Amino acid sequence: MSQAPAAAPGSGFDARQLRRDFPILATEVYGKPLTYLDNAASSQRPAQVIDAVAHYERHLHANVHRGVHYLSQQATDAYEGARDRVQAFVNASSRQEIIFTRGTTEAINLVAASLGQALGPDDEILITWLEHHSNIVPWQLACQRSGATLKVAPLLDDGSVDLLAFERLLTERTRIVAISHISNALGTINPVETMVDLAQQAGAKTLIDGAQAVPHQRIDVSALNCDFYAFSGHKMYAPTGIGVLYGRAELLEEMPPYQGGGEMIRTVSFTDTTFNALPYKFEAGTPNISGAVGLGASIDYLNNLDYALLEAHETDLLEYAQAQLLELPGAKIIGTAQRKASVMSFTLGDIHAHDLGTIVDREGVAIRTGHHCAMPVMERFAVPATARASFAFYNLREDVDRLMAGLTQALEIFT
Repeated sequence: MSQAPAAAPGSGFDARQLRRDFPILATEVYGKPLTYLDNAASSQRPAQVIDAVAHYERHLHANVHRGVHYLSQQATDAYEGARDRVQAFVNASSRQEIIFTRGTTEAINLVAASLGQALGPDDEILITWLEHHSNIVPWQLACQRSGATLKVAPLLDDGSVDLLAFERLLTERTRIVAISHISNALGTINPVETMVDLAQQAGAKTLIDGAQAVPHQRIDVSALNCDFYAFSGHKMYAPTGIGVLYGRAELLEEMPPYQGGGEMIRTVSFTDTTFNALPYKFEAGTPNISGAVGLGASIDYLNNLDYALLEAHETDLLEYAQAQLLELPGAKIIGTAQRKASVMSFTLGDIHAHDLGTIVDREGVAIRTGHHCAMPVMERFAVPATARASFAFYNLREDVDRLMAGLTQALEIFT
């Protein structure tokens, strides 16, 4: 099998230098260098993020808002400063439109539970076969509560959404369209601009699951013109347990609270409650302050990167990996859409994905195996599971080579 340089010739992107910012990438696994190719599940954190969280915990921690003492004010400044960073990062028109959540899953549940209260038996919600379970189950629950109907746009054989079918499924009864920006299982990049435009022509509200998109491309919610956009910190080099829901202020103002408790109120009596202003109406209880600080630090880190070069580097990794994989006997890539992000989902002959994952793990290579919380996708392609290698900007071509060496070993064991 041919090997190539660690980075694309002339790419101008120094991934090897950037790797030094990520302490965990110096780890050895079973006495071998860690090759981390599970970034679609969760990315690693740079030292700058780790240090920002540690500084907060060591020097600034207190509960935010309303406290008049020094630490509370410092913690509040750090927390709200992170919100300002998110607003600028996604180009939202107002900081009121940035709601902190535990992640993409809670963000989608918030919209489904709150906006879903306005649904009735004659209404429809449209999603696609590409969705993560987090963008399926909340809408099923909303339909069960309201009597609304859940409709699903099918996939073409290459793993892209059938846009003609998608357009046909939009009717005057469609109230919400919820779609992934990039598929976590296949890497397919949806034409979300077109899909949002079609949905809005039908009078539907739009939500985009951007968990897989934010780490790989610049996101501009104003340009996308979507009503809601959800993403997670831990997939964009920030801590777990922190995420974001962007929502149009006029819609968020109209929506009832998702949860009740402290912070989301103005006044409480035993007979009535008045709710806080945005964004706090949707942030009940003590938030994940250190997580928000870490998210802000990750945005600062990403803002120092050239996204055009980042995307080119990751595209090169994906193309190189796919070419190398297809040299192996029995290899098949699941999801071959023309527009893909850095996810390679595959099978290798009759070897079960879990066996592949176990064998390459002993070589220090971390990949994901299973249905990737996208069981309908597996059903569509008639496979019980796939192995998935997912790349970040800190990965190198030699990481791909180590993966291929592990897969070659698996072939030798099972044939």
